[in-house]
Amino acid sequence: MLKLLKSKRGEGYIDVCVLVLCSVLVIALAVKVFPVFIAKNQLDTFATELCREAEISGKVGSETSLRATVLKESTGLNPNISWSKTGNIQLNEEVTVTITLQQNIGLFGNFGSFPITLKAQATGKSEVYHK
Repeated sequence: MLKLLKSKRGEGYIDVCVLVLCSVLVIALAVKVFPVFIAKNQLDTFATELCREAEISGKVGSETSLRATVLKESTGLNPNISWSKTGNIQLNEEVTVTITLQQNIGLFGNFGSFPITLKAQATGKSEVYHK
């Protein structure tokens, strides 16, 4: 009986099971976390493109709203958009757009899930002179 307890014949099997379990958990974590990084990158691009539209048109209004609608459709994101100024922006005046988006991050549905706020900000200067 003592000889049977000292035997290490099945030791590798347990190690492989633990290794497989750990690697599956790491893959599950990556599948839930990577989309948040992708959304942050899309949000930064969203803010940059909106700010560029305001620079070119020289105002925050219908042009920027139309561009925001197009960007929402293409990215699938629906963020909150706030501007530092509205209306006409005179030549060389700065305008800042701040975009926020709530994302849930966590594993296995509602277990361990918590919301985080992603924020993107872009600043630009108007390229239009208004008389």
